[in-house]
Amino acid sequence: MPAPIVFFDMAGPDAGALKSFYEGVFGWVIDARLAIDGAATGGLKGTLRQDPAEKIIYLGTPDIVASLAAVTAAGGSVAMPRTVIPGVVTFALFLDPAGNRMGLVEMAVTAAT
Repeated sequence: MPAPIVFFDMAGPDAGALKSFYEGVFGWVIDARLAIDGAATGGLKGTLRQDPAEKIIYLGTPDIVASLAAVTAAGGSVAMPRTVIPGVVTFALFLDPAGNRMGLVEMAVTAAT
């Protein structure tokens, strides 16, 4: 079953400047915790963070451990193993063969109808 894109994360050295930019230019609603409301992005929720510039796309998967095994078998590598933030999210990070850092979110994935 294909893995849907379920979340995105954008970082930069000044998260406040990123917030102002995306709110001002694109009309996104970004709260004080830097969470991006999915209503303004076509339904996809996201977040901003203060770190070196990068973007991470998170894919939904029912089994992170199995997905990470498939990643490594196909030439990628694990950047962060399955991590549980209780009551919030279960996620992992991987590098694809080109070195792009990507994320996995453990969730029930259903087929599109």
